[in-house]
Amino acid sequence: EVQLQASGGGLVQAGGSLRLSCQVSGFTFDDYAIGWFRQAPGKEREGVAYISTNRGNTDYAYSVKGRFTVSSDNAKKTVYLQMNSLKPEDTAMYYCAGGTPVAYDRSNRIGNTFMMVDYWGRGTLVTVSS
Repeated sequence: EVQLQASGGGLVQAGGSLRLSCQVSGFTFDDYAIGWFRQAPGKEREGVAYISTNRGNTDYAYSVKGRFTVSSDNAKKTVYLQMNSLKPEDTAMYYCAGGTPVAYDRSNRIGNTFMMVDYWGRGTLVTVSS
C-alpha cells in the first residue's frame, strides 16, 4: 500500500519556522519525485516545492523562494520542507505527493516544473499568526 504521510504542521507566529516531513512507503523512493502543495480555505491548490529524489534538483514557487528549502533523506525515505520567515499568507493545509515531472500539467505546477501526481498524501495544517 502506497502511503505518503505529512507531519510537522502546527501554529507558529509570523517570522517563525517549521519543518514538515513526508514519510514515504509502498513505492521505490528513487523512482518518484516529491512535491509539496498547499491549499488555503477558498483558494486553489498551489505547488510549493519540488525535489527529484534521484537527481536532487529542486524547484520552488516564487512566493516561497528564499524562505523554504526542500530536501530528502533517501535512506529514511523522507522528504523535508524547511519553512523559515513564515507569513500569515503561508497558512494552509500542506500535502506531499509522489509523481514524475512532465512537459506540462496545468494543475500541478511548482515553479518552472510541471508534475504528474500519482500519489497524494494526507495533509498537515500550518497556521501562521500575525
